[in-house]
Amino acid sequence: MESETLHDADADPAEVQQVLTAASHHDLRSLRALLRTHSASVQDPQTGYTPLHAAIAGADPSKEKQQPNGVVNGETGNAESGGEGNEEEAAVRTVKLLLQNGAIWNDLNKDDETPGCLALRLGLTDLYNIMVDAGVRAEILLNRLNEYEQLKDEDVVEPADLEAPTSTEANHPSPAAEPAPSGASESTTDSSTTRDPQPNQPTYLSSSLSFHSDRILDSSANSVMMSWETALMSRTAALLASSPGLRVLNIGHGMGIIDSEFQSASPSTHHIVEAHPSVLARMREQGWYDRPNVVVHEGRWQDVLPRLIESEDGAPNNLLFDAIYFDTFAEPYAALRTFFEDFIIGLLDEGGKWGFFNGLGADRQVCYDVYAKVVELDLFEAGFDVEWTSVEVPDLEARGEWDGVRRAYWKLKEYRLPIACFMG
Repeated sequence: MESETLHDADADPAEVQQVLTAASHHDLRSLRALLRTHSASVQDPQTGYTPLHAAIAGADPSKEKQQPNGVVNGETGNAESGGEGNEEEAAVRTVKLLLQNGAIWNDLNKDDETPGCLALRLGLTDLYNIMVDAGVRAEILLNRLNEYEQLKDEDVVEPADLEAPTSTEANHPSPAAEPAPSGASESTTDSSTTRDPQPNQPTYLSSSLSFHSDRILDSSANSVMMSWETALMSRTAALLASSPGLRVLNIGHGMGIIDSEFQSASPSTHHIVEAHPSVLARMREQGWYDRPNVVVHEGRWQDVLPRLIESEDGAPNNLLFDAIYFDTFAEPYAALRTFFEDFIIGLLDEGGKWGFFNGLGADRQVCYDVYAKVVELDLFEAGFDVEWTSVEVPDLEARGEWDGVRRAYWKLKEYRLPIACFMG
């Protein structure tokens, strides 16, 4: 959908200010009337504020804060606003009304803030949670619509479709999870929403990689993996493989961080799936192919895993694992979901555990929280329980971790580490 339609770009500026003023004052009566003829996602041309931004800013506990339309917070009210001293409750009602009328949850203002970012900064917890829930609903709907479109496309396969590239979103790291520029999309993971083009899997697998002591970069300086993740991988491996003699499967070797952690736990067998030719060559140089309990599978996991589950004649291989980890690069969330919906059941033994690198939306707190809920709901639907462990992340920018990297894929203070298992 074009941004002009979403944001009513041709609307009279004075009328736009009327909508923003009604939203910032939590004037539901006026706002309802205005929304009959105006978009709930109009934007102030100077500040980029949408009615959602205005409604949340109108509940700023510091008060007397200048609003984008020039009106001081708390100057006016109405019978439906909730009265003085109850601004957040009035803002909650206003935000819900706007969302019901199609307001976009992740529009950015000129300060690069979504409405949820603004609520978080102002300490408005109820409003922040409402924005997270709105994001979850939007993402689930978009994911389902994308599935429907794929089913429609599968009805007729054109020759051009056979070589069509996959999504340009990245799974690890997750650079495509930033909110859309105003009106581009409602999805946090739509590749069209990123400021810079991101690698898709075919491009990544054909690209040259540069290996450094603290990172792997592709030819466009996108970070494939970085050594600051070691603490996360170490904690993950400890939770997945807590005793020796386990059967372990890792999908995505990268720098070999978590595979080294798994090796230190003395597994009985350790399978590794890796697709990039340069990473495979480096694995040979580092002796991974020669380790007695290690089996390296070359190729995309989508091609390798079916062969692990079934032999060529369709008979089950009965190759099961106690611990599985999934950490790929340049793949969308849909790939992760396909992995746990279609493959885990044929690979994970009863009582086993599995995890994945949780980098979805990690350049913005609201997006990270949205996708944590989306993943949890999808895992539940697929028959998994998940436990989250919080791991503190240092200030990576202050440490200079992003120097020489095209885009920082992690900007948060806390990593939510997922460990999943079959329900019951």
